[in-house]
Amino acid sequence: MKFKVIGAGLAGVEAAWKIAESGYPVKLYEMKGIKRSPAHKTDLFAELVCSNSLKASRLESAAGLLKEEMFLLGSLTVPVARSCAVPAGGALAVDRDVFSQRITEKIKSHKNITVINELVENLEFDHETIIIIATGPLTDGVLAENIKSLVGEYLSFYDAAAPIVMADSVDMTKAFGASRYDRGGDDDYINCPFNKAEYEAFIEALIHAEGAVVHDFDVYEGCMPIEKLAKRGFDAPRFGPMKPVGLIDPATNHRPWACVQLRRENAKGTMFNLVGFQTNLKFGEQKRVFSMIPGLENAEFVRFGVMHRNSFLNSPKLLNSNFSLKANPQIFFAGQITGVEGYMESAGSGIIAGINAVRYAQGKAAFVPDNSTMLGALCEYISDESVSDFQPMGANFGVLPPIEPKIRDKKERYKALSIRALHSLKASMEKL
Repeated sequence: MKFKVIGAGLAGVEAAWKIAESGYPVKLYEMKGIKRSPAHKTDLFAELVCSNSLKASRLESAAGLLKEEMFLLGSLTVPVARSCAVPAGGALAVDRDVFSQRITEKIKSHKNITVINELVENLEFDHETIIIIATGPLTDGVLAENIKSLVGEYLSFYDAAAPIVMADSVDMTKAFGASRYDRGGDDDYINCPFNKAEYEAFIEALIHAEGAVVHDFDVYEGCMPIEKLAKRGFDAPRFGPMKPVGLIDPATNHRPWACVQLRRENAKGTMFNLVGFQTNLKFGEQKRVFSMIPGLENAEFVRFGVMHRNSFLNSPKLLNSNFSLKANPQIFFAGQITGVEGYMESAGSGIIAGINAVRYAQGKAAFVPDNSTMLGALCEYISDESVSDFQPMGANFGVLPPIEPKIRDKKERYKALSIRALHSLKASMEKL
């Protein structure tokens, strides 16, 4: 059997890596160099187009558990991410350029991977080739139409990216460095504290600012534009991305009324992004309104926030739990196009698709981790035919079966769920 992976994003590189590491040659098709999507800025593989954070690293967190499971399964992206991490408190954030550069180098230097720079439009199938389609949520044009023809339907929502500012343009006489609850170093985050009057003036301006898209749209909750969140309720941002809990303003020795956190964007600490401030405001409006944030009055914006449409499959109807197409098990999908939401979730789906592409070629049964694992639970979610209103899902402890008897302390409960998941995954790996 021959192997073909379309797309060199997080899912595609993981899928190609698993196939190559299993000893099989694989062709990895990537359109960069010929064409880029509106969200991509470089020709590097596994480009992080929104945040540079891969979320929490603590094992007793859902995101931390997911990454540890991926690491055990031979992930490419997790060890690379850890090798180019930047300080981010309890999160694993990376220098996005270094991360993509190292992934690209590893893929291009692997003896079993042949990279083909080509804009794939037609899906050509034969009985000798296993295909993994990992073209991402921005798949468009002829290829998107061909996928629609193949599966019969497509769903979509809007995704958003937050602005980035130069660190030396932040007024540190108003802002302060600290991580929530002292998790991490004081230079991991810059915090811009609001008093009540400042917050109310900011929210008022945010609500009435002009957006780049005037019509309404669906948006995934995890990427809600800050202005749309504000319109849900005046205090909604204060209980969301602007929550002040776990922070003490050294100027007042009190918790702020609200706070905007800036997270380190690169290893040098020269750029910071506005955490949770995905936005669809016009660039001029972003400059005007976000300059009302204490400490950002004279901030230099190196990138404004942008929005783009994300498309995904009605996976419960179309895909098996190993990410193969029910109508044709030689065809696999991976990444956000399957409805897993998040960087590492996408990469994790690529690992599962890659493992199972090889097993299909070998005539072996599919490998899907138990649903007590985070990867297994996500595999179950995207293939659960009982889900009628399918929406993207990221790693969270709510998708795991509960532990009985229930552990009341949340931290201890999450720790127990993680220990159970890793024990289950290691046991299932021994059977491979």
